[in-house]
Amino acid sequence: MPHRRSLPLFFVAACSLVAPAFAQNANPYDPRLTFAPLALPDPVNVYRSSNGAPGPAYWQNEADYELHAQLDTAAKVLHTHEVITYTNNSPDTLPSLWIQLDQNIYRKDSRAHEMSGSMRMRRRATTPEDGPQPSTDGYVLDSVTVETQGKAEKVDYVVSDTRMQVRLPEPLRGHGAQIRIRIDYHYQIPGVWGGRTSWATTTGSVDDKPGNLPKGDIYDMAQWFPRMCVYDDLRGWDTLPYIGSEFYLEYGNIDYYVSVPANMIVAGSGELMNPKDVLTAQEMARLDEARKSDKTVVIRGASEVTSPASRPKQSGDLTWHFRMEHTRDVAWSASPVFVWDAARINLPDGKSSLAMSFYPPESVGPNSKGEDAWAHSTEYVKDTVEHFSKQWYPYPWPAAINVAGFSTGMEYPGIVFDGIPDSGAFLFWVTAHEIGHDWFPMIVGSNERRHAFMDEGFNTFIDIDESATFAGGKYGPKRDSEYSAGGEPPDMILKVLDNPDAPTVMATADSYPMMLGHPVSYFKGAYGMVLLREQILGPERFDWAFRKYIRDWAFKHPSPSDFFREMQSEGGEDLSYFWRGWYMNNWKFDLAVDSVADNKVTISNRGQLVLPATFEVKFADGTSERHQLPVETWLSKGTLVWAPDNGKKIASVLIDPDHVLPDDDRSNNEKKAE
Repeated sequence: MPHRRSLPLFFVAACSLVAPAFAQNANPYDPRLTFAPLALPDPVNVYRSSNGAPGPAYWQNEADYELHAQLDTAAKVLHTHEVITYTNNSPDTLPSLWIQLDQNIYRKDSRAHEMSGSMRMRRRATTPEDGPQPSTDGYVLDSVTVETQGKAEKVDYVVSDTRMQVRLPEPLRGHGAQIRIRIDYHYQIPGVWGGRTSWATTTGSVDDKPGNLPKGDIYDMAQWFPRMCVYDDLRGWDTLPYIGSEFYLEYGNIDYYVSVPANMIVAGSGELMNPKDVLTAQEMARLDEARKSDKTVVIRGASEVTSPASRPKQSGDLTWHFRMEHTRDVAWSASPVFVWDAARINLPDGKSSLAMSFYPPESVGPNSKGEDAWAHSTEYVKDTVEHFSKQWYPYPWPAAINVAGFSTGMEYPGIVFDGIPDSGAFLFWVTAHEIGHDWFPMIVGSNERRHAFMDEGFNTFIDIDESATFAGGKYGPKRDSEYSAGGEPPDMILKVLDNPDAPTVMATADSYPMMLGHPVSYFKGAYGMVLLREQILGPERFDWAFRKYIRDWAFKHPSPSDFFREMQSEGGEDLSYFWRGWYMNNWKFDLAVDSVADNKVTISNRGQLVLPATFEVKFADGTSERHQLPVETWLSKGTLVWAPDNGKKIASVLIDPDHVLPDDDRSNNEKKAE
């Protein structure tokens, strides 16, 4: 991929700013630790093969949903009737079912309520100095029944924090048996403090200056319905509570009907099934035009937001029907002040999708700084989806949507929520990043609560390349400081390696301390992929292996062990040393030039991590040459003595002349002849 090298250059340049105080106290290099046989956490069996692909007996349960929701804008309450059709493809008989109740995170008695640090940041909650945290009653369950032999029957259930166990009157057999669960519920919609789901009123102004643009509420409706927990071959029911980190969900088809006031526009995951009921003839004609256009087509312009002609009726409610197939979730957003535009997405094999953006008039831009704003969002969505579809895996859904609202920087299948004031390079970066999550973890359905690097790390890896290529590098190279807690620059990555208290990449997502969550899961996770691609396997082998991993696990549930095995098997290298050093430990990489004497060079390995490396030799006659050090250099020793074949007198030696490696102490990388 073009310009990929910008990521390691940036990371390593930043890393070199960190003082090497810890390096002086590091334990001596021990090859027995680095190259010891490695047993991966999840064993090979009939469900998961030794080559990293799903095994011949791999199974996965399914969850289909039908949802009928009514938005009460006066009371700020959502009422929903839900029908879950659950298919048990496992070989096991299930006496109960576990269901996720994410809205219960906002209850005063939730496990997350008193958490500080990363949880507080994720929810945009108030600090103790601001008074008590806002709260709701979470899901209020009006009725829970199961359907057996065509009849609905009330069941016993137990709510435990953000989970509910439904105890079945008759166990659900395996190998494809189905059951329907019907749930009637309602809940209070959180304000902006809800973070990933919220409602609030737009200001009608640009850059917080007085303005007279139309004002209106925006409802970002995510995690809005009870969803099945995953029952898999690794743990049975995976019931980690929702305390801040993201999701692990089953795949299926979702039909959902959203009834809202008639003056509202709804943006929803999937395909709008009843446009004639909720759009004007002009809007439908413009949508048809957008499906054929590579340029952005305005479906509802800023000047039309207050026009009654932009809605098919002026009072009462309208019901929007969406459908999304092969998905793990859906989300939607509704507002009377949405501007709406769209353009065609060109996919491989002649297929297409639709890029769309929804935003209030105050976000149209350019802003007072002259930066491009939301009028360019659809262009960013289109380019991102086309790039990732060509490079990694074709986008599978009928639309990709970006919404400007109050639940900023959050992703769901086919739809993402970003910020109303976002503009310029930041709007491009956050759009590319959130849309990139459609690949990880929406297509490749990893467990985000346990393995954040398979979500944020993989996605950061691919979105940085999109920044390098869009419009000839207009917004590249990407700087990830906007994602770090409190705005700290990403030189924190080496602080992870130098910090004895830092968690490893393999730690569960909610266990990351606030100041280390992004450096570990985003930056170290992405940098590990860069090292694999650029320094260890090379682009040709890496791209082949990573694409196969994505194809094999599309709409399935891979574990880290599956990823490790697939990259090894298809990449053609035993990478145990790298999995152990970079992912399972925070080992440091530190090569040093010990001496240049008698026309010999002595290089030592002072860290426990090993990587392929380059050193450059300059000769007294002004010429130079480079030599590669494979990881096998350190297979049984920690010191290398090297002499040139040409007999020339050495003037100096420099390790890692291109600064592409995470060397912990660059002060010992260069030495002149004694």
